[in-house]
Amino acid sequence: MAKILAVLYPDPVGGYPPNYARDDIPRVTGYPGGQTAPTPQAVDFNPGELLGCVSGGLGLRDFLESRGDTFVVTSDKEGPDSTLDRELADADVVISQPFWPAYLTAERIDAAPRLRLAITAGIGSDHVDLPSAIAHDMTVAEVTYSNSISVAEHAVMQILTLVHDYMPAHEWVTSKKGWNIADSVSRSYDIEGMDIGVLGAGRIGQAVLRRLKPFDVRLHYHDVHRLPEEVEEELGLIWHPDPQSLAAAVDVLSIHTPLHPQTQNLFDEELIGAMKRGSYIVNTARALIVDRDAVVRALESGQLAGYAGDVWYPQPPPEDHPWRTMPHEAMTPHVSGSTLSAQARYAAGAREILECWLDGRPIRQEYLIVEGGGLAGSGARSYTVAG
Repeated sequence: MAKILAVLYPDPVGGYPPNYARDDIPRVTGYPGGQTAPTPQAVDFNPGELLGCVSGGLGLRDFLESRGDTFVVTSDKEGPDSTLDRELADADVVISQPFWPAYLTAERIDAAPRLRLAITAGIGSDHVDLPSAIAHDMTVAEVTYSNSISVAEHAVMQILTLVHDYMPAHEWVTSKKGWNIADSVSRSYDIEGMDIGVLGAGRIGQAVLRRLKPFDVRLHYHDVHRLPEEVEEELGLIWHPDPQSLAAAVDVLSIHTPLHPQTQNLFDEELIGAMKRGSYIVNTARALIVDRDAVVRALESGQLAGYAGDVWYPQPPPEDHPWRTMPHEAMTPHVSGSTLSAQARYAAGAREILECWLDGRPIRQEYLIVEGGGLAGSGARSYTVAG
């Protein structure tokens, strides 16, 4: 019997379950490139339900408890006496989401001698100390591609929101009860004809590029793995050999690279200062890829015309986090990859990973980040660890 600890975000303030806006969601069976959607043996939820919160429990409770396993779900993850720390001591598996990450630091992994598997319900496992996971012979897995399109759609939405300056216009007719056309359009532009760049052309980055192509923009990208020539020609892409040349060439830059030592604080004062005055940054990847205070100063000085992001550090951020009050922003809590559509897929994927691990069957290679004492599967392509 195993103990599975899930760290999920709190229930809606209005209670659980919420009143759903739709009765169903479209069924997605596969992704571009041929990867199939998660294929667990069964699920105990209706697609379109809120699964990522504590009461939702990723739809795993009946499955795990019917096997005799222990399933603990909490949102309490901060501080030395948190439920996460108390329950971690004898946990075999920890599950969390990038939107409410259980930060599995080296210290926490050291204090969890039974911990063998960390699952990210979604994409992005940088909240796990990967060198420590490797040293402790843990397996780290995530539900690759489950919410990539969700994030790509969100990024395109935030690009349009920033460039068209949607938020202030909305506020004029809601909180200000006004009709100030001149004020609403004084920072509003079209993206048509602009140069838009993507840093990181993996699944999400490519999906963003494909969705932007019909807007008649010039598309640029940088990735350490250059895309095939036929893809570059199809989308009319301009490749840049490094982030610096990409940043200097574009009006809008959307970040989709993983967080690792080479990308942490990449967008500092110097790199942001090398961008065109009045550029925009959208960051749906990880907050630590940008220097928090450099972003604030650039917005205040006018070097950046706008910053939109869906990622913060830490998550949740403190009330006095400067991104809550900086000018010309279009920030959201980390929701881009947690739409109800995405939750149906990553909850099913979390169950698929658990079924394989509990039954001693191999986990899909595309789900693996760490296994067998080293980076594996998708992790070998996306992450680096100090060696």
